[in-house]
Amino acid sequence: MMNKAPGSVELDPAFEAARLARIKAAAERAGAEAQARRQAAQSPAPEPEHQGRDGPEPVRYGDWEVRGLATDF
Repeated sequence: MMNKAPGSVELDPAFEAARLARIKAAAERAGAEAQARRQAAQSPAPEPEHQGRDGPEPVRYGDWEVRGLATDF
């Protein structure tokens, strides 16, 4: 007879193996879902404007251009 600590529970090896298999399957599903979200979040590069302005868009830097003058908000 083995000495067990009071209140300890002996786990069934088959139950423990099934539990670990469920955890592994859930982790694989979560990884696949995360990968799908990352791929969906990647947006393609925007197409350049046809006859648009040269250089970066001023709105990107918080500036607006009115009649050739850039203004900050």
